[in-house]
Amino acid sequence: MELRHAALAAFTARSPLEKVQAVQALWAQRQTCGLDPVVCFPDDPAPGRPDAPALLEPQAVPKRSPFTAAGHAALMHAIAHIEFNAINLALDAIWRFAGMPADYYQDWLQVACEESQHFMLLDAHVRENGYAYGDFAAHDGLWTVCHDTRHDILARMALVPRTLEARGLDATPVIQARLRRVGTPAAQAAVAILDTILREEVGHVAIGNRWFHWLCARNGQDPLALYPVLAERHRAPRPKPPFNLSARRAAGFDEAELAALSAT
Repeated sequence: MELRHAALAAFTARSPLEKVQAVQALWAQRQTCGLDPVVCFPDDPAPGRPDAPALLEPQAVPKRSPFTAAGHAALMHAIAHIEFNAINLALDAIWRFAGMPADYYQDWLQVACEESQHFMLLDAHVRENGYAYGDFAAHDGLWTVCHDTRHDILARMALVPRTLEARGLDATPVIQARLRRVGTPAAQAAVAILDTILREEVGHVAIGNRWFHWLCARNGQDPLALYPVLAERHRAPRPKPPFNLSARRAAGFDEAELAALSAT
């Protein structure tokens, strides 16, 4: 089995269950996966996704209160949608970029596997609360930056794990605090799920940091000076406080990077 071909097949799978099963099978077989570091693929295959949820502009997605049953389900559905997109983001990092060290592909396969587990946890939680993935509208904001960095692995590492996914490190404790105020059994179960996700997302952002700094060192570029140039070039969303500084430190951001983040 050639890992990058298999990652592309999982990336284009439309059924969430089929995608999750393909990723988890790849992870189980990772020791026997071959790697062709130079094979090239078509530039723009679409990420596989089901017909639902309907995708709207971010500002058009309805806001719902987590203090109602439907609002709670909508909130967890939104996070499930992020995790589903994150599977595709990790798979795209594997199949799209040739010529990286073998550890790079193994790192992103681990991310894809853990994101698939996060999606399944959230999907089961939504179902336990009377709804299913696809029942609420969602948006495709995560994919915009991913698509825009498809020709530049350095920009991809800078802006997807270190910007988009790092926002989850900041946002998750805020969401958990709201759920604790709700206090229902469903909300308490959701807090526990988010504990697992937050812990593993630290590792995912750390992988992005590892390869961003590796690429900068290979190219003789200063990571601190380069990051804002890439963020402006690709119109990356600006991080918003409050920042989860302890999680960001654990994910490999150094003090100079955190100071620059706070200055923005």
